[in-house]
Amino acid sequence: MMDAKRLYNEDFVLWSKRQADALRAAEHGGSNLELDWGHLAEEVEDLGTSQRSALRSQLRRIIWHLAKLEHSPANEPRRGWIETIGDARAEIEDLLETSPSLKAELGGEIGKQTPRAIKLAIQDLHSYEEIDTTRLRDLGATAYTEEQVLGDWFPAKPPR
Repeated sequence: MMDAKRLYNEDFVLWSKRQADALRAAEHGGSNLELDWGHLAEEVEDLGTSQRSALRSQLRRIIWHLAKLEHSPANEPRRGWIETIGDARAEIEDLLETSPSLKAELGGEIGKQTPRAIKLAIQDLHSYEEIDTTRLRDLGATAYTEEQVLGDWFPAKPPR
């Protein structure tokens, strides 16, 4: 097992889970320290949960904007969508540096966030009257790979 102090620096999410588990074990082991073991464990575990939440949010933001880039005929605000995607990708890089164990969750989270992001994209395109029946069907069937979401890939501009 990796040293806890080293793990803290190398994988914060895994550290928070192990620390929460250790606190729960100490609670059940009858420690004589006057600590609120259960709530303390929950709070430490929530630290890792917030990292997961940030990952989900950034993945959803990337997919949402990729979908608009791929399916909107508008010229603007394409540049803003591209910048947003770049920022979200950088945020994910930061998260994965501090919590590499989140890498194992990427594929599943992309799958979970895609329908949510597509729904947001449909709402946006609908509000600007940029969506028709064909585009709606195509947008509903949109899926992206992990490499497309996290790499340097951008969809080609759709025909007007």
